Amino acid sequence: MKHVKHWQDPVNAVAGVWLIVSPWVLGFQGNSLAMWTMVATGILLGAVALGATFVPHQWEEWTEVALAAWLAVSPWLLNFRMVEPALVNAVLVAALIMVLALWVLVTDKDYLGGAIDRPAH
Repeated sequence: MKHVKHWQDPVNAVAGVWLIVSPWVLGFQGNSLAMWTMVATGILLGAVALGATFVPHQWEEWTEVALAAWLAVSPWLLNFRMVEPALVNAVLVAALIMVLALWVLVTDKDYLGGAIDRPAH
C-alpha cells in the first residue's frame, strides 16, 4: 500500500462525502439550489481530494482552495443564505477545506512551502 503524503487530503475527501449527504442529514434537501450546490461541490471535492491522496500535485490543493472559496460564497451568490443549516454548513466546511489545503501548500517542501526560506530552529 502506498504511503499517503498528506493526511489532510483524505480528510478533505471525507468532507466531500459529508457535503453530498449533508442536505438530507441537516434537512435542507427541499431547497434544490442549496442541495445541488452541496452535492456537486462534494463530488468535485471528493474526486480532487482522492486524486491528491493517491497522486499528489500542487494544482489539486489549489483546486481545493477554489472549491472552498466557491462553497463559502455560494449561499450569497445563489441566494440560499436564508436556509440557515445550508449557510452554516457551507461556511464551516469551506473553512475546513481551506485550512487543510493551505496547510499542505505552505508546509510541503515540494509546493509553495519549499519556496519560503525559514530560519532553522
